[in-house]
Amino acid sequence: MATRLFDLNIEEVLEAWEVSHAIREVISNALDEHQLSGTKDISIESVGPDHWSIRDFGRGLQIEHFTLNENQEKLAADSGVIGKFGVGLKDALATFHRRGVDVIIRSRHGSFSLQETEKHSFSGITTLHVAYDSTPNDMDGTEFELSGVTTEQMDEAKSLFLAFNDEKVLDATRYGEVLRRRKDGGRVYISGVFASEEPNFLFSYNVTNLTDAMKKRLNRERMNVGRTTYADRIKQILKEAEADEVIEELIDEILGRGRKQVRDEMQWIEISQLSLTRLYERDKVIFVTEDELHSHPDVIDHARRDRLKVVIVTRPEKKKLQEQAEGGGVAVRLLEDYVAEFNESFEYSFVEPDDLSAEERAVFDRTDEILSLVGEGAEHEEGALDVRLSETLRLTRDDTEGVWDPEIQAIVIKRDRLASLTDYASTLLHEAAHATTGTHDATREFENVLTGYLGDTASTALDR
Repeated sequence: MATRLFDLNIEEVLEAWEVSHAIREVISNALDEHQLSGTKDISIESVGPDHWSIRDFGRGLQIEHFTLNENQEKLAADSGVIGKFGVGLKDALATFHRRGVDVIIRSRHGSFSLQETEKHSFSGITTLHVAYDSTPNDMDGTEFELSGVTTEQMDEAKSLFLAFNDEKVLDATRYGEVLRRRKDGGRVYISGVFASEEPNFLFSYNVTNLTDAMKKRLNRERMNVGRTTYADRIKQILKEAEADEVIEELIDEILGRGRKQVRDEMQWIEISQLSLTRLYERDKVIFVTEDELHSHPDVIDHARRDRLKVVIVTRPEKKKLQEQAEGGGVAVRLLEDYVAEFNESFEYSFVEPDDLSAEERAVFDRTDEILSLVGEGAEHEEGALDVRLSETLRLTRDDTEGVWDPEIQAIVIKRDRLASLTDYASTLLHEAAHATTGTHDATREFENVLTGYLGDTASTALDR
């Protein structure tokens, strides 16, 4: 049967494309046909020096497929399909022709090769044509024979596909997959095809569910795809990831802030918020801002004594965590939450002095004498401090010895401190420093008051 020419309307385009980029388009089409037709895996084989065969086993290429047109079947596919826009094959053929690679294509619908010739009825205008021989071939699928392709070029092309790379899938979601980061950094694949290097990503990703905006950007932008194209989808992938390894690495990144370079995903507040929430779900933590760390050292000290891990967050992160709780999501422990927990953990069971044993009463009766050592006894012009005893202080812990409670305007000391005059006196003076100054543990003012108490008691003892 005679060969007919089909004008591709291509002159010199895509000068930046190398042979590997053209091979990528051929492999993409083969993988798509495998996906859509449900046939066996594609084959890529060397059939001689610099001579390769790329073949799928689907329905076979037809002359109509050389037109520039969106593929409705591929557009309707939910996921797993790479090409959809009808431009890849023509671009690949133009690149092969420019780079000196001979191409022969065979399917059961005929054979196709390339020929540069004048456009019909337009002398002097030369474009690339497909030479089409419609003689059927006894075969399944489509085979591309490429002559003039080196092993290095083929390896480079194959490296652009997830299917041919040794990538470890850590988790799969409806939006795509989280992959283990490579030694040289992260990679982003879109529908299994390499899109971009991300040297400072925590993971690599394969985005399989594309938004309409992504599809538009990818129409021609198939090399060095910008981060704005896939950033939102990666965030959604991470939000739905449940694999332990993924969650643990996110938590490690949060806990490592300040000690090492932070990965780029943590710069997205949605992902830092997600990581903080995952940390809260797996560990006993309290989230505080840098300002709160310095302005509420007593609260932080109590939290640490309660065996809570103190994690510093930014103000925007705290705001996001608050909004999360207000919206019905996970309510994590912030400074205010811990203060409420702490206050609710106190329950007093007061003991009257007349109910004390003789030994306990002997110690308690020296209360005013002890306070007088630091100028806070009954003779003090503002009067003696109110000191009360309780069997219990905190329900959640039993190592709290005393507290200044501003709500009842009294120092409350646990009864068992009366077992020793030294124990009782030390707790009483500590809480007296809180009561008279209104300051917190570990503040400069509180330390100054305690230092003054030490001087007063030492002076009194020496005088006696």
